[in-house]
Amino acid sequence: MLTVEAEAKVPKADVSAQIELPSMPLLSFSEAGLIGQEQFETLNHKVKKGQTMSGIFTDLGLSQALLLKIIKHNEDGKRLTKVMPGTVLNFKIDAQKQLKSLQFDPSDKETLSIVVNEGEVSTELVAHELQTQLVTAKGSITHSLFGAGKQAGLTDKMVMQLAHIFSWDIDFVLEIRQGDSFSLIYEKVYKNGEYITDGKILAASFTNQGKAYEAVYFESEEGDGAYYAPNGRSMKKAFLRAPLNFSYISSNFNPRRKHPITKRIKAHRGIDYRAPKGTPVFAAGNGKVIQSSYNKFNGNYVFVQHPNGIVTKYLHFSKRAVKKGARVKQGQTIGYVGSTGMSTASHLHYEFVYNGVHRNPRTVSLPKAEPLAKNKMPAFERMASPLLAELSGLNQRLVVAN
Repeated sequence: MLTVEAEAKVPKADVSAQIELPSMPLLSFSEAGLIGQEQFETLNHKVKKGQTMSGIFTDLGLSQALLLKIIKHNEDGKRLTKVMPGTVLNFKIDAQKQLKSLQFDPSDKETLSIVVNEGEVSTELVAHELQTQLVTAKGSITHSLFGAGKQAGLTDKMVMQLAHIFSWDIDFVLEIRQGDSFSLIYEKVYKNGEYITDGKILAASFTNQGKAYEAVYFESEEGDGAYYAPNGRSMKKAFLRAPLNFSYISSNFNPRRKHPITKRIKAHRGIDYRAPKGTPVFAAGNGKVIQSSYNKFNGNYVFVQHPNGIVTKYLHFSKRAVKKGARVKQGQTIGYVGSTGMSTASHLHYEFVYNGVHRNPRTVSLPKAEPLAKNKMPAFERMASPLLAELSGLNQRLVVAN
């Protein structure tokens, strides 16, 4: 009874603390407790990749009809269909193996309680108050960006977010050098005083081979958020510098390259991005698919026509995801990395053609996206000024430290 009384006094806001058990087995039963005169068991289940709620209910011997009733009860119940891997489900089951309640966190901000009483379903969604703290970080690269980020206290996810902001201007695979440096101001999010995740980067700077870049996050009244340089230029350009997340570049732009299969000198008018088979490949910019086909040289290939006389070409797909004539947007998946045609390994061959002339995709000057509207610049400058001043101070301290 003492155990049950202690449990009954735990507020709902602390549910996540009660069920967050990293070392627990997949299924773990507590000792039996009592609700009034009714015996029940508590079970914690951590959802694994590929599991469905229907399968979990079956494994626990719970009714599929009840699951359907909960899902159809209201919008809160429907959230059971969107439970992600890693979510911990807290079940209470009575002596007749009937579900009494189910509790879980559908997001960092909420806890959902589903109660079943004599066959009737009720739900309660409790919102947690989150606290956001602004923190700063700075670092210099000695071996790798990830190593420098770790030394600065950044998670890998935050390092990737930092790289993405500047990926329109910097090649983070081939252009990073020892001595490059970065600084940033970003959010850390806490729930009940406990750190749960990182938030947005609000401002950042990156110095690459002596050239400094700065970016500030700005959200307009319409709710659209993006990163801008101090002069209001969008960090995002009309074309992606690289059309996929690649492992490494296996062959650079080289007009005198010896072909790996024919062993003959043949111009290599593009970049080969080595990546695992099936890696999604994105359209570098908005445009229209003018070719989507197969031949023995290119394998599965897609050509996209963009404005201003630009054509991008993508070769050796394992599978194409678009058809000739389709309109595509920047970042849309158009195919998947493979090794079809004259190819020695799984990779994407990517070409950038401007007015019929092949250009190096890594160094070609890319068209810029629209800048921030003039009527929004005053608000942007008011917000950006203190952030940029803080970044300047961080950079000065970094220079002194080095």
